[in-house]
Amino acid sequence: MILETERLTLRNWQHEDRDLFREINRDPKVMEFFPMRRSHAECDELLDRLHAMIEETGYGFYALADRQTDEAMGFCGIARVSLPGILPAGAVEIGWRLATRFWGKGYVTEAGRALLDLGLRRRGLDEIYALAVKDNQRSIAVMERLGMQRLTDRDFDHPTVPDSHPHLKAHVLYCATAT
Repeated sequence: MILETERLTLRNWQHEDRDLFREINRDPKVMEFFPMRRSHAECDELLDRLHAMIEETGYGFYALADRQTDEAMGFCGIARVSLPGILPAGAVEIGWRLATRFWGKGYVTEAGRALLDLGLRRRGLDEIYALAVKDNQRSIAVMERLGMQRLTDRDFDHPTVPDSHPHLKAHVLYCATAT
């Protein structure tokens, strides 16, 4: 287990979480602001990489589970991100994704607060970034509920979004700091 909140557990991925992980990475509503949907095999490969990253570094996108039942609902985590020229080397981002049946219940905000505390206070990070497609109002609302500050002068076109999806290129950047 990485941490617990009143209603949630953030933990490493388990074999029984695979179906949920496949579901969220293939759901058109969940993936509305991403340029692709992953195949069954691609989901499994990504889940294995996330599991290994958490084991090796303690950072990653953790399974977000119901504290009472341990049912996985999606993920929320902090991880190193490499966006040269946009973010400083070694930057850490916070990110999340939930199955739609768990939307609107405040789970990501609850987990996000605990993760910002973990990263900024207990792990001594100076800052944690969050980024989203400029039209992704759901994620932007979470960033604002978490008290993150928008870096309006640092909006950017995401370099890994293909030209075939121009509506997904423009991103906003938010930051939480230790001070």
